[in-house]
Amino acid sequence: MKNVLILASGAMAKHFVQWVGISRIDTNQYFITCTKEELEACATSMDNIKYMNIDPTSYMRVKSLMENKRFSIIFIVMENKKEAEYAYKNIRMITSKSMVVFVSKWESVDVDDDNATILNVNEIMAANLYEKLPNVPLIAKNIGLGQGEIMEILVPFGSSFAYRHIGSISHRKWKIVALYRKEKQILTNNATMIQPNDRLILVGNPLVLEEVYRKVNRRQGVFPEPFGKNLYLLVNMQQAKEDILIQVNEAIFLSNQLQKTKLYIRLIYSSDLKLIAEIRALETENIQIMVTFRDDKVFQDIDFDVSQYEVGLLLLEREHFFNEKCKELIMDYKRPIYLFGQKSLYNIKQALILIGDEIEMESLSTSIFDFSDSLGLKLTLCDYSPEGDFQDHRKIIEHYESLSRLYNFKVSFEKKRVNPIRELFKHKEVLHITPFSKEVKKFSMLKLFSTKSSSYIMSIKKHPQLLIPVDN
Repeated sequence: MKNVLILASGAMAKHFVQWVGISRIDTNQYFITCTKEELEACATSMDNIKYMNIDPTSYMRVKSLMENKRFSIIFIVMENKKEAEYAYKNIRMITSKSMVVFVSKWESVDVDDDNATILNVNEIMAANLYEKLPNVPLIAKNIGLGQGEIMEILVPFGSSFAYRHIGSISHRKWKIVALYRKEKQILTNNATMIQPNDRLILVGNPLVLEEVYRKVNRRQGVFPEPFGKNLYLLVNMQQAKEDILIQVNEAIFLSNQLQKTKLYIRLIYSSDLKLIAEIRALETENIQIMVTFRDDKVFQDIDFDVSQYEVGLLLLEREHFFNEKCKELIMDYKRPIYLFGQKSLYNIKQALILIGDEIEMESLSTSIFDFSDSLGLKLTLCDYSPEGDFQDHRKIIEHYESLSRLYNFKVSFEKKRVNPIRELFKHKEVLHITPFSKEVKKFSMLKLFSTKSSSYIMSIKKHPQLLIPVDN
């Protein structure tokens, strides 16, 4: 049993002593100095607590007490600064090695040795008040290094982490070790689904945890958030006039469907001044037309536009997307991409997504719901598997069902033991939504025999496609 000496006086000391009195730690023996009034307020019948009505600034009384006992740690919790410093100096005259915790509410105190810890009440109070501010993570200060490697995060409604399985979230240099839900602790595993109002306990690199905190609290909002606010149409003016006007009108239609967005149109490889004037006549408060006349400035202008205009969705025709230099540039932006199809978006009433990798499917799910809801599209989740491995996708379906209830938005599920690409060919008027990764390639006949989504994503040109970056 370890002996603890507490030199106490004042209101703060009273609260501390009361906490000691209700402590469940019975392996410590407490010796507490306090006044008669404090003794009456704090005294308990605990066998391991002994109260003494002695002056904590009295050198002889404290020395007499310490000669008969060996104390592991000494607390000085006193109301008066001078008295507290006297008590500390007396302790140091008696022993220079004992650990001392000195509680201070003053700017400076005469305490300076390696075996003393100063707890400044004002700093502790300020730190606690700071943690009550919005968007401030709660970190463990007295555990581990106390540098933020242990963090608690509340999951808000609309968070990109809500209704996701822990196994679907990338954990590099950090981990969710537990969560609290309805005042109960849950030790997590890969199958645990995160829900709004859960409090997550995270362990990891402090810098990584700060970024995780921002991601958890980043609300999806209305598409194209959180990627950006506005739409950006890139028009290759070397196309046929009919194709150009179809793309422009479809982009305007899409911008009108997505609330609070602006449409920026960049005309590149431009030479037809008459057609440029015709397109510029479409400019409004929410539609801005920009022209690049020099071919060597195309990529420079694109790069400027994406950063300058808060672009959240890029609209491209397929051939330009597969230009290697353009594709490499666009990949770096990590923005959703809308690829025009042979069928126009005006007449499409259904959005379709093929079940694939669990991490990817849960990462892009809220964006899918936002987009489908904004355009009034029916959403169908398709589980096309030649081998019939439907059980492998149980957690994905559970995730989408949970979001369906949250958004009050119906999702249909379709299971078929078929080749995915052949089944896709049969659909007539759908929007194909898919994860966007570096594996996206042009279509070849060999892809007809592949079941990997990145292999067949570009195969059916008649469908417009929405490519959404996955959270890696």
